[in-house]
Amino acid sequence: MTTIDGEVAPGFEPVREAFMANFARHGDIGAAVCVYRDGRPVVDLWGGVADPETGRPWTWDTLQLVYSATKGATATAAHMLAERGALDLDAPVAKYWPEFAANGKADIPVRWLLSHQAGLVALDQPLNEALAWYPMAAALAAQRPLWTPGTAHGYHGRTWGWLVGEVIRRVSGRSPGRFFADEIAAPLGLDFFIGLPAEERDRVSRMVYQRPEVDLTTVPAESLPEELRELVAAWRDPGSFSNRAYAVTHPAAIDFDSPEVQAAELPASNGISSARGLARMYAALIGEMDGVRLLTPGTLASATKEQASGKDQVMLIPSRFSSGYMLPTATNPMTGPNAFGHTGRGGSLGFADPEHGVTFGYVMNHIIGGADDVRAASMLEAVRRSLA
Repeated sequence: MTTIDGEVAPGFEPVREAFMANFARHGDIGAAVCVYRDGRPVVDLWGGVADPETGRPWTWDTLQLVYSATKGATATAAHMLAERGALDLDAPVAKYWPEFAANGKADIPVRWLLSHQAGLVALDQPLNEALAWYPMAAALAAQRPLWTPGTAHGYHGRTWGWLVGEVIRRVSGRSPGRFFADEIAAPLGLDFFIGLPAEERDRVSRMVYQRPEVDLTTVPAESLPEELRELVAAWRDPGSFSNRAYAVTHPAAIDFDSPEVQAAELPASNGISSARGLARMYAALIGEMDGVRLLTPGTLASATKEQASGKDQVMLIPSRFSSGYMLPTATNPMTGPNAFGHTGRGGSLGFADPEHGVTFGYVMNHIIGGADDVRAASMLEAVRRSLA
């Protein structure tokens, strides 16, 4: 049986039970979960193995790459600049990044970058270098939109980080990772990095990727459930947005376990955090943490207002976005209709629910994802029972 360490406040024991069940029945190898309520931790648990190759155990200070859960941190940085008056989300991106006006993009507002409405999910010519900031920013500035901006939304899985990150850089004079470190992580004492310092490398867990039992792209279309046919057809088509959105570099695959990738700044996808770091960041968005509140209530209300919803042009399922944060859906209800946050590939999740005063962080090294992954959902059900 996997050893689980940490603490749970009275009333939140169901979360411990769900966390333990994730190891026993749902595939967790190494993981941590943290829940804050009204500004104090009520769940802080960890367990399992951080590196299956060496047997290194998961400890209280283990870090984990959280993929797109990074977007919540980057969005927070943008809203902090907006609150200070340095950035107008409804102004054209070109006001801050003049080169961006090329190819019919002069009138795209910053808010459409944040809410995945800009039509810049892919590049006509993928770049050979994934980690160099300036070539990617220049390529996106020159890129034509792939749909009329503002008329649809589609998940900018990779490009979002460079798009929003370059605006942050132009406005603040600092890279997005540096801004996050200085203005968010340091004041709150977060174990959360966008661009991992070399001295923190030994704390990072090694990821294990679950391969699907059946490659759906090899299954005849008529044998697939009706609700999967459009998505599988998109996976089969190299020219679909579903594929191109993750092929903006050549080769498309990026080794997120490598020191070089973890040290780079990919503000859409390579944040490295603890569960505690995610939960504490969101706690400072909906309330004060040790004298620090990241956004005023008014700014937060604007930041979390729905901007796009309906069928996603990349994921081909319903999605909902505010200006940078994911909003609850039927498949990711979080803990209530007023919650906001962001998932990450394979299962990681960070969010806040201001109605219940709750924030949540979950990180793990077994990358599963899809309908087979019930780990976060089972713990969220336990959180809801605890709140009730």
